[in-house]
Amino acid sequence: MRRPVRIALLLACLASLALAASARAASLVPVGSFDAPMFVTSDPSDPDRLLVVEREGRVVLAVGATRTLLANLEAWVQCCEPSGEFEGERGLLSIAPAPDFADSGRFYAAYTGNTAAGGAIGDIHVDAFTVVPGGGPVPLREPLLTIPHSTRASHNGGQLQLGRDGYLYLSTGDGGGVGDPDENAQDPASMLGKIVRIDPPAGGASAQVWASGLRNPWRFSFDRLNGTMAIADVGQDLREEIDIGAQGANYGWNCREGFIPYPGAPVSCDGLIGFTEPVFDYPHESPDGGVDRCSITGGYVVRDLGIEELYGRYLYADFCAGELRSLVLPGSPGGLATGDRSEGLFVFKPVSFGEDSCGRIYVVAQGGAVYRLQGDLGGGCFLAPPARPPAVVVTPVPRPRPLVILQARKRGRHTVKLIVRLLPCADRGGELIYLNRNGRLFRQKRLDRRCVARFRIRVRGRTRFRAFFEDQRSQVRTIAFAKPRP
Repeated sequence: MRRPVRIALLLACLASLALAASARAASLVPVGSFDAPMFVTSDPSDPDRLLVVEREGRVVLAVGATRTLLANLEAWVQCCEPSGEFEGERGLLSIAPAPDFADSGRFYAAYTGNTAAGGAIGDIHVDAFTVVPGGGPVPLREPLLTIPHSTRASHNGGQLQLGRDGYLYLSTGDGGGVGDPDENAQDPASMLGKIVRIDPPAGGASAQVWASGLRNPWRFSFDRLNGTMAIADVGQDLREEIDIGAQGANYGWNCREGFIPYPGAPVSCDGLIGFTEPVFDYPHESPDGGVDRCSITGGYVVRDLGIEELYGRYLYADFCAGELRSLVLPGSPGGLATGDRSEGLFVFKPVSFGEDSCGRIYVVAQGGAVYRLQGDLGGGCFLAPPARPPAVVVTPVPRPRPLVILQARKRGRHTVKLIVRLLPCADRGGELIYLNRNGRLFRQKRLDRRCVARFRIRVRGRTRFRAFFEDQRSQVRTIAFAKPRP
């Protein structure tokens, strides 16, 4: 009789484990339906005051079941015109509320503008807006930055986030077209195909390229626990990729697509090396014969303590497949993500993710639905939201320092040409730039009037280079030539 009893106990244990596992599984809880939603965030001091971005130019305040038009930017937003086979990608793309939003009514917005916004139709704008109590839904506008983007309606990028350092970070696409025909992503003088950093008090004059070599980084996010930036870059025809953000990084587009060389790379890519590889990529073909993938929708590292099984994992989706997946990101560029898995949740055409000030995660469907990700503990706030800052911030944000960019091109069997650029140049031509080789000072040279210095060096074996200007330094570039045959 012992064997049947043991079997019964084992089955009971397995059943209880299965019930516990299912109880812990995350689910999608509807928040509501909106008109072409593109992004969702919240009041930094009140996570229950959701701010939903609608593509045509509206910001809707959602508190429970109550909807209020908070801000109407339609007078400046260019949106929704068809573009060939596909609908154009223009519109109000995302917003970032100021830390004192509850008191000041101030937020920042990234959008494609019409002529009323200044510039040409389709240019990318970053503006500050202030909602005036009792003044109606049309806010006061303060232009910060305009980036030319009028040729094509696609590849606008469009994520705007405030970093821990107080700077605004903006993602921009390469300007559209197959294979980046204008080669903007690899052009250090262009702000397209980049992550751009802006000092809000200084406005557009402070804008600088922070990272480059991106095709269409539609969504990126900061880990609210440690500040790590995760960039989801939409690929061309073969691969979708996830990158870890790093100042000065060049992620390789249009020379590379994911981990592989881009088949349509231009001649200007010949000999270029030293790109920062993604931490994860995936092909468009479905691995199980299901719906093919087409465009990554980047999400967030989950820090909602109410979803224990997802805590610390980066959540993302694909626009065509609709499947929510998660993985564990490495701590820095150069590592590899691990543990990619399906979460068993599906959203039709997920266009964006969002995060409120409590760390709860939201999923936005192109058709209008917004969902909140919820664990078995319910949808409560398991983190104390940040204290409300004073309405007037008296501590100025420091101006950005110059960015040192180091590129490498192979020239011959054992020769490499290193190109050092300083951005912004700001009349620093003639000043000294220093080059380290394997951790030691190797050479120095004065920058030309465009703040460029070139070094031609013979290399044998694996060699690491890094450029320095004052207290700023570039990323390490590792050069490795094949060893000569005996």
